[in-house]
Amino acid sequence: MSTAEHTWPSLDVHQSRNHEPTPYERKLARTLEEVFTQDGHELADVVAGLNARQVRTPDGQPWTEETFTAEMHRLGA
Repeated sequence: MSTAEHTWPSLDVHQSRNHEPTPYERKLARTLEEVFTQDGHELADVVAGLNARQVRTPDGQPWTEETFTAEMHRLGA
């Protein structure tokens, strides 16, 4: 079989999702894309970017490095 005939398995970006994203999850994802583009990828940059945009934790608090890491773990990211 030639390479052109072979199809490689692909990863569906939503295959591990067990529910549709909530409004909170969609807002967080959109804001993270903005932060990564404009502010940086380091954890401190991400936390500062979220707080500067007033996107809060699920319980309404400002982000810390610890709460962001815990939330990403909870969301499976």
